[in-house]
Amino acid sequence: MAQTFAFKDVALQLLGNLFEFFLSRRNAKKAAGEKQEQLTVVGATSGDTGSAAIYGLRNKSNISIFILHPKGRVSPIQEAQMTTVTDANVHNLAVKGTFDDCQDIVKALFADKAFNAKHHLGAVNSINWARILAQTVYYFLSYFHLGRHLSSTLSPDELTNIKIQYVVPTGNFGDILAGYFAKRMGLPMVKLVIATNSNDILARFWKSGAYEKTDTSAEPAEGATAPAEGASDGKQGTAVGGVKETLSPAMDILVSSNFERLLWYLAYEALAESDAETRPGACETLNSWMQKTLDSIRSYFEAEPSYVADPHTAVGLAAARRIALQNKPSTVQIVLSTAHPAKFSEAVTRALQGSSRFNFERDVLPREFKGLLDKERRVIDVESPDVELVKQVIEAYAEAAVAPSPEGTLSV
Repeated sequence: MAQTFAFKDVALQLLGNLFEFFLSRRNAKKAAGEKQEQLTVVGATSGDTGSAAIYGLRNKSNISIFILHPKGRVSPIQEAQMTTVTDANVHNLAVKGTFDDCQDIVKALFADKAFNAKHHLGAVNSINWARILAQTVYYFLSYFHLGRHLSSTLSPDELTNIKIQYVVPTGNFGDILAGYFAKRMGLPMVKLVIATNSNDILARFWKSGAYEKTDTSAEPAEGATAPAEGASDGKQGTAVGGVKETLSPAMDILVSSNFERLLWYLAYEALAESDAETRPGACETLNSWMQKTLDSIRSYFEAEPSYVADPHTAVGLAAARRIALQNKPSTVQIVLSTAHPAKFSEAVTRALQGSSRFNFERDVLPREFKGLLDKERRVIDVESPDVELVKQVIEAYAEAAVAPSPEGTLSV
């Protein structure tokens, strides 16, 4: 299996193969000379989804893929993983805006019935149910691994008293929604914990009941917006459209599509129940700031056994450590890890600088990443988050065999 060192590889390798399988089956039924059906896959990424989707769909027959990412707001390795794939059916769009802008464009494309019908659009973001279905596997796998591990040290009676708590770093809510459905499918767990960074719309919702892009209860700062510490590429960045740049850029999202999906599901299921009865399944509210991210990376590296966490996993670890203070002794925590730390070299190096034990190339960098930043790239710059500009690109390159010139960067 091709991999991009992110948890999304599992779901997107499956999804790519499903797309190809069903498309091939349809085309096999067509008469000789009849036009083959083609699929135009579109997606938005804040970092990992794009490269995982591209690796899962590159060079697939009759499929073209268009991935939108916020220009300058993904890590250098993530950008290189996407833009150095020069297969004819792969198209990267660097949109001047935020991930939420990119996601809004994708949603607008699917909502345009005429455009959708013309290009046969397919989704790779977690708005695609197959993504959520595949991600439930992590929870069951971890549960069985834990059971095997504990059975060697605990008696059967002690095992029955163990309570499992999952801590999930989340941006678009897909991974934690998969956990919710795993619970509904019968997986025993006592709690799902949301871990967010300073883009804390989900934490604020559970606290206040208001689902708002900006924190209306916070006092506005005087003057210009203060820079957010620790953008993923090492630059100090200001908040764009309410989104704060952080060390964990894949979580720099305000509107979580799958959160809306969960609210719908809960509302559907709880029509006859009181509000109080619907809350036990809700997640704890947590907010881990950038400095806690760095502290978590450092503390887990210095622990025995030593572990190098990427900044998104570090958010989950910080949240788990905090919530553990409230847990009963019988509670066992499982923290979902999201990506390889080498994809966020600036944050990891910054957290571990000064440690004589740490060597980035030896301890972190996989051989697959060596030389990646120097490879030839192909990317299309989109100068504003305008759905019409993106439509122009898709119109020009939707045929799977058509690709822009690999020389240089195109703009629309």
